Amino acid sequence: MSDFSTSLAAFAAGPVETTSQVRVVTSLSVLDWVAVGRAGADEPVSKSVRDLVLGEEGAAQAHLFGGGAAPMRGVALVNGTVSHALDYDDTHFAHIGHPSVAVLPAALALAEWDDRILVDFLEAALVGMEVSIRMGLWLGRDHYQAGFHQTATAGAFGAAVAAGRILGFEATQMRKVLGLTATRAAGLKAQFGTMGKPYNAGLAASAGVEAALLVAKGFEPNTDALEGQCGFGATHSGEGDAPTALAGLGEEWLFESISHKFHACCHGLHAALEAARDLDIAEPEVAEIKVKTHPRWMSVCNQMSPTTGLGAKFSYRTVIAMQALGYDTALPASYSDKTCADPRLKSLRDRVSVETDETLSETQAHLTLLRRDGARLAATHDLLAPMSLADREDRVRGKAAKLIGGEEADAIWSMLRTGGRARDLAKRLAG
Repeated sequence: MSDFSTSLAAFAAGPVETTSQVRVVTSLSVLDWVAVGRAGADEPVSKSVRDLVLGEEGAAQAHLFGGGAAPMRGVALVNGTVSHALDYDDTHFAHIGHPSVAVLPAALALAEWDDRILVDFLEAALVGMEVSIRMGLWLGRDHYQAGFHQTATAGAFGAAVAAGRILGFEATQMRKVLGLTATRAAGLKAQFGTMGKPYNAGLAASAGVEAALLVAKGFEPNTDALEGQCGFGATHSGEGDAPTALAGLGEEWLFESISHKFHACCHGLHAALEAARDLDIAEPEVAEIKVKTHPRWMSVCNQMSPTTGLGAKFSYRTVIAMQALGYDTALPASYSDKTCADPRLKSLRDRVSVETDETLSETQAHLTLLRRDGARLAATHDLLAPMSLADREDRVRGKAAKLIGGEEADAIWSMLRTGGRARDLAKRLAG
């Protein structure tokens, strides 16, 4: 019997003992998820998947981003895909993935269908997201480097556990749902840069719902399908580091260190943008700017002179120039072909240089600003640096207000903090 599976299942089915701060962070991630999902509802990939599911004309069990209702598995597929369409959702660096877009669609679909209160949904979501992070740690970087998308793989297990918790599973059933998910979890980095990347998140959410519903109906899988010679870890290049993955389980919530995106671009650019924010960089005071970053980002987000909005999302020089010129980097609409053609931006972009620094971590960036008056300023930012709860709340709520409007963001936040029913939150997905 697998100690890892047993420990994970016991945690997933057990009592939740946590702090009010962790619960607030959970609610903030839900607000963030709703906002980015609403903002991404009209993306081409969102329309394709929603049209597919609505075209099947199944039972209206739960609500969809963008409108309509469908069976739970289809809802999870749509809502996971839609909320990752803009790639603007939260990230956890410990497991190299996006917890919310895999787990929340599964948890909310089941909670709405079962008419649960929001507290039940939030608790199931928290446990599911913690499990996805622990699974990511267990699988390790080798799994990611082999080409697997951990939002899809580790995320599927978190989605399944969240769904199982809504259904009231005890530890034995949780072991079954983990074992069954092992044969369904899938997703490749080969899809990055295409509609397949957000679809991976939808697949994880849907697989989790399906596994939980089958176990609830008496399905009997191999409960040791995570470990062993033919288990998920061994067959998916997992490192199987159980001690690291289980350390502090039930006492320490790794989810608390979730990183919310405050700029609508590649996460590799965010540390540099935050450093620029600390320096309050603004044209026309800029003579030159030097960005230092970890070498891995040079092949990911260092496009030199992009001409499209999509390209701008992967360009240090462009986003730093945008911020200095007053473009709101939190708004997806700021990244456009028109922005890239702005003569002021082109001029300033040519004064931004980017170089590698192996002493920096992947979550750090260092900026040096030379002003026209000769003053030289510098700042380093680490995305893993602790953020006060008040600052996090202010920035997440501010981001949501920009995406869906202040009144709507405030209404959803009030609902999450004061209570209500999951179905009331689900109805807000349509906009």
